[in-house]
Amino acid sequence: MTTEETPGFNARLWFRFVAIARPYWLSSQRLPAWGMFALLIVLLLGQTAFNVLFNQETGEFTSALAAKDADRFWRSIWFFTATLLAAVPIYALYYYVRDVLGLRWRRWLTDRFLQRYFSQRAYYRLDTGGIDNPDQRIAEDINSFTQQSLYFSMVVLGSVIDLVAFSAVLWAISRSLVLFLIVYAVVSTLFTGAVFGKRLIGLNFRQLQREADFRFSLVRVREHAEPIAFHDGEAREMSALQRVFGKLYVNYQRVLGWQFKLNLLQYSHRFLTIVLPTAIIANDVLSGELEVGRAIQAAGAFAAILSALTVIVQNFEGLSRFSAGVDRLHAFSKALDEVGASTPDADTHIQTTPGDCLALNDVSVFTPNHEQLLVKALTLTVPPGEGLMIVGPSGAGKSSLLRAIAGLWITGSGHITRPGGTDMLFLPQQPYLPLGDLRCQLTYPQADDTFSDDDLLQWLARVNLPTLAERFGGLDAELDWARVLSVGEQQRLAFARALLAKPRYLLLDEATSALDAANEALLYGQLAALHITPISVSHHHAIAMHHSHTLELHGDGSWALQGSGR
Repeated sequence: MTTEETPGFNARLWFRFVAIARPYWLSSQRLPAWGMFALLIVLLLGQTAFNVLFNQETGEFTSALAAKDADRFWRSIWFFTATLLAAVPIYALYYYVRDVLGLRWRRWLTDRFLQRYFSQRAYYRLDTGGIDNPDQRIAEDINSFTQQSLYFSMVVLGSVIDLVAFSAVLWAISRSLVLFLIVYAVVSTLFTGAVFGKRLIGLNFRQLQREADFRFSLVRVREHAEPIAFHDGEAREMSALQRVFGKLYVNYQRVLGWQFKLNLLQYSHRFLTIVLPTAIIANDVLSGELEVGRAIQAAGAFAAILSALTVIVQNFEGLSRFSAGVDRLHAFSKALDEVGASTPDADTHIQTTPGDCLALNDVSVFTPNHEQLLVKALTLTVPPGEGLMIVGPSGAGKSSLLRAIAGLWITGSGHITRPGGTDMLFLPQQPYLPLGDLRCQLTYPQADDTFSDDDLLQWLARVNLPTLAERFGGLDAELDWARVLSVGEQQRLAFARALLAKPRYLLLDEATSALDAANEALLYGQLAALHITPISVSHHHAIAMHHSHTLELHGDGSWALQGSGR
C-alpha cells in the first residue's frame, strides 16, 4: 500500500483536479460536453431570473397586504403563480441536464481509467505492491468526482450570477447592508478555512480508505467462505473484521466531532442571515421610509448574496469529501502513469523478447524487493516438443521462475526469449473461472462464437468431463463455477480451455495437483497429441515421463538440469 499525503485546500489540489478533468473537455466528446455545459449556464441564468422575480413579487404582495390593497395583492399573486408555472420546467430541466452530463463524463473517465488499468498489466503490477483499493477508486471515486465537479461548478457559477443579480436589488434598498455583507462573508470564510480546512479534509480522506478496507475484508470472507468454514475460522475472521471496523469507527468519531463544530458555525451563520438584514434596516421600516414589502425584498436579496459570498462555508463538508476523492483519484492516476512509463532496467529486471522457442540466458530471479536470491544465472533452452519439469523444495522459487518465464515476474536479471501472445499460456493451481456461462469458461479469453457447441462438448469429454454440461443445464448455464465445481473439475475445465487455445508452450503451476494419476496422465497425453510443450511445476513425479528435461532448484540459488538435450 502506498503512502499518500494528507490533502487540503491549496493550489496543488486545484492542479490535481484540472489534471483529471481536463482530458474529457478536450477529447472527441468535447463538443456535446461543452454544449450541455453551455445549456446548464443558460438554465442557471433562467433560475436566477426567476429567483429575482419571486423575491420581488414576495415583497409586492406583502406590501399589498400591509396596505390592505386587494387589487394589488391579487394581481401580484396571479403574476407569482404564472411565473412559478414557467419556472418549474426550467428547474427540472437544469437538474436533468446536469445529471446526464455527469453520467456521460463518468462513462468516458471510467473507460479511460480502465484502459490504463489494463494496459501493460497495470492491474497486476499495482496489486503486487501498489495502491490500495483500485476497485473503489474506479467504481466510486470517479462517480463522485464527475457528479460533484458539476455540482460545485454550478454552485460557484450560480453564486456569481446571484451576486450580480441581487446586488443591484439590495444596493437600491440599503447600501449599508451591502457593505456589512462583504465584511461578514470574508471573515466567516477565512475563519472556516483556517479552523476546519486541513483537519476535516484529512479525516474524510482517511475515512474513504477505512471504508474501502472494510468492504474489501468483507468481500474476501465471501470469496474464501469454504476454507474459512473448513478451518472453523469464524471467530478469527470476525475478530479481524472488528479490528478493521474499529479503525473506521474511531476515525469516523473524529469526523463527526469536527462536523459537529462545523454545524454549530453553519447553523449560527444560517439563522443570523434571517435576523441581521431586518435588524439593520428596521429603523427605516419603522420610520416609514421603507415599505414592509421592501424590507422582505431586502431580506431575500441579503440571503441570496450572503449565500453566494459564503458558498465555501455552506458547502465545506461536501467540499472536504470531494477534496479527498480528488486526491485519491490523482494518486491512482499517478500510479498508473508510473506503471505505464516504467522501463525495466536490465541490471535489476529480467528482460524479455519474443522468439520461436523458449530460452533463458543467465537469468537470476529475486523476491520482489531483492531480499532473497531464488535462482542464480540459469541458462537453458526448451525446444518445441521437449517439455521441462521444475522440481525442488517448497520456497525454492519454482513458481517464481515459472512466472518469470510467463513475463509476470521481472525482479532479477538476465534475458528470456519466449513465444508471445497465445503461443504461451499459463495455468495456475487454482484456475480462474470468469463470470459467465459454461461456454465462456471454455473459450476465455477468446470470443464465445470461436468454437461450435459440438466442439466444446467434445473437448469436455476429452478431459473426462463428459456429463458436465448436461448436469448444469447446457453450455448456456450461468453459475458461480468456482463454488459448484470441485477443484479437480475446475482444473480439468481449465485444461480443456488450454487445449482449445492450442498454445505452443503451456506453463503449469501445480495445475493438476487435485487430480488422480489416471486423469493427470490423460491430460498430459492430450498435450502430446496436440504438440503442446509443457513447462511444469509439480510434486507429482509420475508426470516426469511427459518432459524431456528436469530442472531441480535447491533453494539457495543453485540448480541442476538433467535429461536429454543438455
